[in-house]
Amino acid sequence: MPERPETRVLTGPDLKAFYKALSNPVRRDILSYLGEHGEANSTSVAKALGESTGTTSYHLRKLADLNLIAEIEEKSTGRERWWKSLMADIFTPPGLVMTADEREAAVKIGALKMTQDLSLVVSAYSGYDSAAGWNQIQRCALWMTKDQVAAFVEEYQTLLRKYATEPGDPSPDSRRMAVRLVVLPDEGRPRLALPTEADHD
Repeated sequence: MPERPETRVLTGPDLKAFYKALSNPVRRDILSYLGEHGEANSTSVAKALGESTGTTSYHLRKLADLNLIAEIEEKSTGRERWWKSLMADIFTPPGLVMTADEREAAVKIGALKMTQDLSLVVSAYSGYDSAAGWNQIQRCALWMTKDQVAAFVEEYQTLLRKYATEPGDPSPDSRRMAVRLVVLPDEGRPRLALPTEADHD
C-alpha cells in the first residue's frame, strides 16, 4: 500500500491559486495527467494533450509558481525538466477565514467541481446497464452524531488508502475509477419531486 502523503491544509491564498489553475483548461488537463501518471515532462504532457511543448512548458512553470506541482530535480537534466503533482491529500478546514476574493474563488472551485461531478452522475446512470458491474451507485440516509460523521469519514479515507496505488503503476486489468463521497444533513432542503404512476398516464 502506498505511503500516505502528508496532508496539505489549504489557506485562502491556496484557494485563489487553485481557481487560477483550474479555470485554465490546459492547466486543468495537466493536473489530471500528473494525477494519473505520477510524473511527466513537457514532451510527454504535450503528446498526451495535443499541445506544443512550448505551451505545456509554460503552463508547467506556472503551476509550479502556484505550488501545485514541483520539479523532480533528480530526474531533470538540462532542458528536460520532470514534474510531479503536489495536490494529493489536500484538505480545506471548516471555518477557514477568507477574504471576499478568496471566498469567491472557493465558490467558483466548487462550481467547477460540481460540473464535473454532475457529468459523472449522468454517465453512471446512463451506462449502468451496460457497465458489466463497473458502475456502482449507492445512496442511503443515516442518523449520526457529529462525532460519528467524523469517524465515518475517517474510516472512508482509510478504505480509499487501502485500495490506492501509486500514480502510473496500476494493475493491467484495472480501470481508473471516479469515487465521490458527499455527507451532509438531509434536512431543510427542497425535496426532489419524483414522478408517480399518475404522472405517466
